[in-house]
Amino acid sequence: MKVVILGGGGREHALAWAVQRHHADWKVVVAPGNGGTDGPFRNLPVAADDPNAVLELARAESPDLVVIGPEAPLVAGVGDRLVDEGYAVFGPSARAAEIEGSKVFAKELMHSHGIPTAAFDVYSMEAAALAAVRKGLFPKVVKADGLAAGKGAIVVETPSEGEEAVRLLMGGKFGAAGKQIVIESFLQGEEASAFAICRDDQFLLLPLSQDHKRIGEGDTGPNTGGMGAYTPYPRTTPELLTRIRESVIAPTLRALAEAGRPFRGLLYAGLMIDAGVPSVVEFNCRFGDPETQALAPLFGPGFADALYWSATGEGDVAELERSVLDGGAGGETGTGSSSGNTASATVVLASAGYPGAYDTGARIEGLRRAAELPDTVVFHAGTKRQGDALVTSGGRVLAVTGTGPDLRSALGRAYEGVSTIEFEGKTFRRDIGHRALK
Repeated sequence: MKVVILGGGGREHALAWAVQRHHADWKVVVAPGNGGTDGPFRNLPVAADDPNAVLELARAESPDLVVIGPEAPLVAGVGDRLVDEGYAVFGPSARAAEIEGSKVFAKELMHSHGIPTAAFDVYSMEAAALAAVRKGLFPKVVKADGLAAGKGAIVVETPSEGEEAVRLLMGGKFGAAGKQIVIESFLQGEEASAFAICRDDQFLLLPLSQDHKRIGEGDTGPNTGGMGAYTPYPRTTPELLTRIRESVIAPTLRALAEAGRPFRGLLYAGLMIDAGVPSVVEFNCRFGDPETQALAPLFGPGFADALYWSATGEGDVAELERSVLDGGAGGETGTGSSSGNTASATVVLASAGYPGAYDTGARIEGLRRAAELPDTVVFHAGTKRQGDALVTSGGRVLAVTGTGPDLRSALGRAYEGVSTIEFEGKTFRRDIGHRALK
């Protein structure tokens, strides 16, 4: 089987790695890929959010499955174009992807179908938004309606911070994404990420994980695309999983189907858990980054088959759910997880200055030593090949993932890997998993 994975970040490297790990005979192409996917897989240059360019690539490659990694191609309708041409696609239609592409659409869908989420109001005029953000209880959350690369949600503690957030989001920096904003009440609790591989009203729920969005230790500073993650979420219980299934994932899939937007692909629910009760902070229409880099080493041989089931309907969801989560512990030195390992943690190495301005082109050293460590795998994001060297090419550069029988062991292995890798300006958080280790 040939699989094309569309995208060039750490998530796409992790997806390609997870697919081929248990299916060595499958051919995996990553488009456009990055410095880390160039070699283990075949990279092909393409503008991932250009439907015409992606369709030409598919015609040339004749893949059995196309997995669309980032949100922008999904919202742009790349999946629709491929499906119309007869290709099997893991990823929702553009209409279903609006669950991420528009915060207003998602909030109104949740409100009308009783899916738990924060109270909210929508504003399209800056003056009205400024007046609203000055009043009421704090903290509040101010969100851009459209896609903003993970930086469009701002928690504000005071009226002046609220005004600054409104002006930032509606002032043009985020283009059309900021034409409308949502101002919502702040949910109390602890964040967790729930991933469900879906096909219409059926789904299989993956282990809960927790992301670290802020750049600074102690969860301080501006939001990023994610500085690290771990799994499983330590306060997972059967009761919590049942609530997530019954009050979040299932009704959302039903609501989308009723709206003529059946969902096939990965539904990501960013949750706030308070006393074991989940509320939705946001939905995404694709695998999260860097949670995917934490989850990938724990996936069993059924993971790739589950992606194919979502795209084609071939397979039994109950059997696939067992297979996705059974067998991921098999492995060997340098390939991720060893026998008995059920916890995983990933630490992101970023360029100095990220999420603001940063330099690129720094030579990366120590990757081979990291790959030789037990229970450790390095996923590339902002890297490219320059002659015989790998150099930085983005804000988030690498994600170093360790696995172990418990979270403390997994984090120790991840940070050991971090210590072997060097590049000018290397930045990372030293407290990934700090909430779980209290």
